[in-house]
Amino acid sequence: MVLDGAQTQVEAAASGGGPAKEPQRYCIVTGEDLPPSRMVRFVIGPDDTVVPDIKGDLPGRGIWLSADRISIKTACKRNLFARAARRAVRVNDDLADQVEALLVRRCTELLALARRAGQAVCGYMKVEGWLRSGEAAYLLGAVDASESGRNKLGGIASDPPRIDILRRDELGVAFGRDAVVHGALAPGGLADSFAETAARLIGIRHCPENEEKNERK
Repeated sequence: MVLDGAQTQVEAAASGGGPAKEPQRYCIVTGEDLPPSRMVRFVIGPDDTVVPDIKGDLPGRGIWLSADRISIKTACKRNLFARAARRAVRVNDDLADQVEALLVRRCTELLALARRAGQAVCGYMKVEGWLRSGEAAYLLGAVDASESGRNKLGGIASDPPRIDILRRDELGVAFGRDAVVHGALAPGGLADSFAETAARLIGIRHCPENEEKNERK
């Protein structure tokens, strides 16, 4: 998985490249105050289970973590959710995987909405046309495609930020196809929401432990 600098680039593009204007939240693992766009919110459900709140709209007091797999696993291992909630809680063993799956689903939902609104296209020819006309705010590439395949559209006219984090089948779900390698998003709220969600997903997927697991598959 080659994503060097991608998270920073995507975060900067989604925020307009300027300083974050969001209110800060406290990460219970790192102790840092960060904007919510770089974090994942959790709540405690009615059955005292820790629940990821990807959209940030579930009721209850939020518990915040930096959007990376190591922070989630550390919080589970050190029982930090219980400490933050000030009561005993139940934490599923696969919590980090749950967060990843929910972020992927949110990304595909946003892409599907953009596609239906005419704000997203896929396929080499359509994406190339958007790049040449300057319509693309973000260039998408399947992370499990070959590097040469992903880079075929590089350097064409405009040079929007690249987001190579979803797999071919995941992009396919968003565009109603079996598999997609190339995609593009037009400027707008859906594109910015996708970029923010993708930046979180990069933090979850782009870690040494997860990359070793993917390489063994």
